Amino acid sequence: MKRIFIFALIALVSATSISAQKKAKKTKTTKAAAVVEPVAVAPDTVSVDRFSYALGFANSNGLTRYLSQRLGIDTLQNMADFIRGFRDMTDANSPALKAYSAGLQIGDQVLNQMLPNVNKQITDNPDSAFVNKNEFIRGFLAAVNMSDPTLTADSAMKIADTQLEFYHAQLMEKKYGDNRREGEAFLVANAKKDSVVTLPSGLQYKILKQGTGEKPGPNSKVEVNYEGRLIDGTVFDSSYKRNKPQEFGVGGVIPGFSEALQLMPTGSEWEIYIPQQLGYGDRENPNSPIKPYSTLIFRVELLSVKAAPAPKVPAVKK
Repeated sequence: MKRIFIFALIALVSATSISAQKKAKKTKTTKAAAVVEPVAVAPDTVSVDRFSYALGFANSNGLTRYLSQRLGIDTLQNMADFIRGFRDMTDANSPALKAYSAGLQIGDQVLNQMLPNVNKQITDNPDSAFVNKNEFIRGFLAAVNMSDPTLTADSAMKIADTQLEFYHAQLMEKKYGDNRREGEAFLVANAKKDSVVTLPSGLQYKILKQGTGEKPGPNSKVEVNYEGRLIDGTVFDSSYKRNKPQEFGVGGVIPGFSEALQLMPTGSEWEIYIPQQLGYGDRENPNSPIKPYSTLIFRVELLSVKAAPAPKVPAVKK
């Protein structure tokens, strides 16, 4: 039977323990630490109390490192405080203590997760102090204590969501507004070309080869070859490079691509120009070459259309 550890602590500290052990092997020490060899004990001679003691001892393995490295606690100065809290929680376990402990946990989440995440959305810096922490706490506790009749959870959420969108839009415009304006200028110039068609949505296309087959619907599955690039010529995706056409649902791609596909007869090859609002908009992905507000260009060959799956008819119980 495998050894059982009732605390998740061992799993949490294992990665840091292994790393520390590897570093220790590489470090030359002047004095070897004393090694205590485990003593074999017949299981039928160990009392339940002794087993319980050994189990507790074993589960503290790596605790000091975990407190120091993961939680940032000075174990030389504050270990007594940790022990006091540990004893209070394990000895009393009262409803009042549980509530107090929950308050500590929620407060920690607010301070170290929630506020940094909101500040990052607004300023791009989790360590900024854009959100007034004291006012946040005042509002939080007013809701908990039901002491502010002027707001409801819904009305407060509406204010918060509206402002978050506004602040985030300001941040995106500051970071990527030039990219949006360059795309808009490209589309204005592109629309003046004789071979380019501009639709009411803002989507533009140019027919390179017109097919005669069926057009896909919004629920169709299609087989296409395509190449996607930015207005500066950067290719960000290409089925041609993979030497394999791509199959996907018409409704599963960005709106501009979906709109164009539904206008294309099978066998067609078009070049489509997708404004940012029909593409990825202000979506930010540090691992993608597509910046927020990017105008996209696709060369698309529609090879075949597969019929939309028939809707499932619920079984009738007899």
